[in-house]
Amino acid sequence: MRSKPISGLYAVTPETPDADWLCARVATVLEGGARIIQYRSKGVDARRRRQQAGRLLELCRARAALLIVNDDVVLARELRADGVHLGREDTPPEFAREALGDAALIGVSCYNSLARAREAQINGANYVAFGSFFPSAVKPEAVRAPLDLLRAARAVLDLPIVAIGGITPDNGRSLIEAGADALAVISALFQVPDSGAAARILTSLFAARDEHLSVDADT
Repeated sequence: MRSKPISGLYAVTPETPDADWLCARVATVLEGGARIIQYRSKGVDARRRRQQAGRLLELCRARAALLIVNDDVVLARELRADGVHLGREDTPPEFAREALGDAALIGVSCYNSLARAREAQINGANYVAFGSFFPSAVKPEAVRAPLDLLRAARAVLDLPIVAIGGITPDNGRSLIEAGADALAVISALFQVPDSGAAARILTSLFAARDEHLSVDADT
């Protein structure tokens, strides 16, 4: 995975104080094919955040998956998580790199801005995320990004590109075809009756791309 770690299904955790429920759902999503888990929690206290994130790290380690911590560089460093994901108001990526070291994966939210993505690449980010591409129940006020942004970013960036925002099995393929390396998903994974089945469907969207890449490598 380290050759291209940010690729495939990228699961972002929902808000919940229930660590048992969260871990059970994340385990199912990992079994369904998710390669990356981002722990995102804004509404619980620091002690519970560390407990939840620690348990998720154990799950990810057992399944050779990555754990990325949203926003919190200190928590990522304490846990020795695989990396951190940073938004506009968070720690700048160059400072996160200083705190976490060269091996950490640092992702940056770029919303609908290719200029911000270029800056993130210069400042040492390992991947960038664009969106929201579709209406999002998690962030209904989020700025919308056009599909063509992925094509433009693919042409000028040397980093993996993550698409986020309202992604479902029905619309995810268009994002992959436009250039997304990974799909970051919350509701379509965790707010459904069968998270494992949802993960398998979303993971299957990458099959055609991976087959094409395999053919290119052999020719």
